[in-house]
Amino acid sequence: MTETPNILFLFTDQQRPDWFSWNDDVPVRTPNVESLADRGARLDGAVCPSPVCNPSRAALASGMEYDRCGVLGNDADYPLSQPTYYGRLRDEAGYHVMGCGKFDLTTDFTLGLSGDHGVERWGYSDGRFNAGLNGAVYRYLEDPNRVPRDPYTAYLAEEGYLDDYVRDHQRRLEEGRWTATFPSPLPQEAYYDEWITRNAIDLLESAPEDEPWFLEVNFQNPHHHWDVTEEMHGWYRDPPVEFPSPVDSDLDVSPEAHQEVRRNYAAMVEHLDQCVGRLVDELEALGEREDTLIVFSSDHGEMLGDHGQWQKLSPLQASVGVPLIAAGPGVADREPITDPATILDLHATFLDYAGLDAGDVDSRSMRDAFAGTGPVPRDVVYSGLGAWRMVYDGRYKLIEGYEPTHRRASEHEPMILAPEIAERRRRERESILYDVHANETDDVAADHPDVVERLETALNAYVEGER
Repeated sequence: MTETPNILFLFTDQQRPDWFSWNDDVPVRTPNVESLADRGARLDGAVCPSPVCNPSRAALASGMEYDRCGVLGNDADYPLSQPTYYGRLRDEAGYHVMGCGKFDLTTDFTLGLSGDHGVERWGYSDGRFNAGLNGAVYRYLEDPNRVPRDPYTAYLAEEGYLDDYVRDHQRRLEEGRWTATFPSPLPQEAYYDEWITRNAIDLLESAPEDEPWFLEVNFQNPHHHWDVTEEMHGWYRDPPVEFPSPVDSDLDVSPEAHQEVRRNYAAMVEHLDQCVGRLVDELEALGEREDTLIVFSSDHGEMLGDHGQWQKLSPLQASVGVPLIAAGPGVADREPITDPATILDLHATFLDYAGLDAGDVDSRSMRDAFAGTGPVPRDVVYSGLGAWRMVYDGRYKLIEGYEPTHRRASEHEPMILAPEIAERRRRERESILYDVHANETDDVAADHPDVVERLETALNAYVEGER
């Protein structure tokens, strides 16, 4: 085994942990990700540190839990004075550190039309970064001169697709951002994750041969607005595939509309799987697959109408749960791990594979768990956003500061509040306890006082910064 392996980190956006081909209840096709899981470690109990893009990614970058990562919402910038694992990989371990795709650590997208302006100060050696799709379109529409401000919109403009795409985006907002499932006007080769995958392959092919490399591929999908190409639109409609209906949903959406949304979501997940296959094939062509640790995960999940919610933001499992898979040198072929895990621990894990100590951070290395020589390094894991905080032991989930009656993602106020208001709300709310093995509708706190006491003790330690 290579002492310091290459690391390929495949990071999707808004991907549920249950929409994969190993789940017989969900007829989605993901053979490439399943192949990674079959030859490595699959952690089915994984959650994110915060179910929204910037905070989740900032927690991973810094190795600090949500309350200590410096980014409490999507309106905050990552503090550059705070070290990142990729900066340490570059500066202390000699890695050639690369990144591409959706860059969600700053609200001011300043990486230029080439996507590589200033990547050095963010801790990278090379990069092809762009804004998230929604942000890129909003910036373009806000500009009276209608000038692209990120690499992807510049690419669409050069190919003559940008105006049609912007109109398509506006139509989805007008017709209903959660239920618009008509196909995108983009051809397959111009689809966002196709473009990101090509950038990733270009970076791999340009990486130096005399030093280990790290590449983070930040995909756009399966993030709403469910825009799929004409080809993808037919994947689960010709013939039509039926998906499970939303759980406990009281949304004013017909069963047929829910099926249409889920077909689009499945197509986005399948397309991501194809992108993963292309990148693994590229490693094989370069002769580097055996020397590369591959990690696949997502920043948070997607409710898809379950429990009356779209997108993320809440502490329910479809929102905070994420896929987490590792394969490559030093990773054992083992049965799925159901113990609680967190993607926060990828920070220390990547540093461990590079021979570095994580230092004074909240993150803990999962290298022994990947290798099958030790357990996942936690008994409980945490997540939080705005008013609520959660602790989860793999079965029971204790939540403080969450108001279930105000749970729809369109009602942001109860979930994302100013820190001082959030802290007051958290203190004033009684704990809610869900048994995830049963459902996330019934509060079972009164039936399990011992579990409540144990998890409240753990959550208080989290809030107080104990490790």
